[in-house]
Amino acid sequence: MKLLPWSAAKTSSPAVQNSVEDELEMATVRHRPEALELLEAQSKFTKKELQILYRGFKNECPSGVVNEETFKEIYSQFFPQGDSTTYAHFLFNAFDTDHNGAVSFEDFIKGLSILLRGTVQEKLNWAFNLYDINKDGYITKEEMLDIMKAIYDMMGKCTYPVLKEDAPRQHVETFFQKMDKNKDGVVTIDEFIESCQKDENIMRSMQLFENVI
Repeated sequence: MKLLPWSAAKTSSPAVQNSVEDELEMATVRHRPEALELLEAQSKFTKKELQILYRGFKNECPSGVVNEETFKEIYSQFFPQGDSTTYAHFLFNAFDTDHNGAVSFEDFIKGLSILLRGTVQEKLNWAFNLYDINKDGYITKEEMLDIMKAIYDMMGKCTYPVLKEDAPRQHVETFFQKMDKNKDGVVTIDEFIESCQKDENIMRSMQLFENVI
């Protein structure tokens, strides 16, 4: 799984960790992060991991929050061979759970915790939210196609050199037919989760999102 720069932190000296903890406690940045203990309880990261992640996040985003444009710039560094703009937009909206146009450290940690250490059910819930672009509780064929096109654009022509122009649509047609059990033109979260858990091919392909985060 490719992660954003601040999530790839390794280790840090005790002095640095103490300094980061002090920063968290003092909350000198404009956006005050939630107390470490609360974030530790709400995520699957340890206190030490949260300290390291916070330091990396603050280096990239000194204000304590990241807007969509900054998010896109950071994300594009991972995929120079393609255009990641559209996918980064969808991903940003999935992390921005309160839809206020900014991703805070808390937003980031809660999403990352699910993606890295969540159960299959939690990951599928998160994936459904990503594909449900307008957040109305359903995935339409067009929404799924928009996400798939964004992924193909981001991976670039060099990744899929012999890909046909209509490959994303064919991909979506196959999946949607399997997922839309009652043929009402939309996929509910129950249909989505049931389809993914029962069909290994769908599960593998849906996990494509894990490789582009």
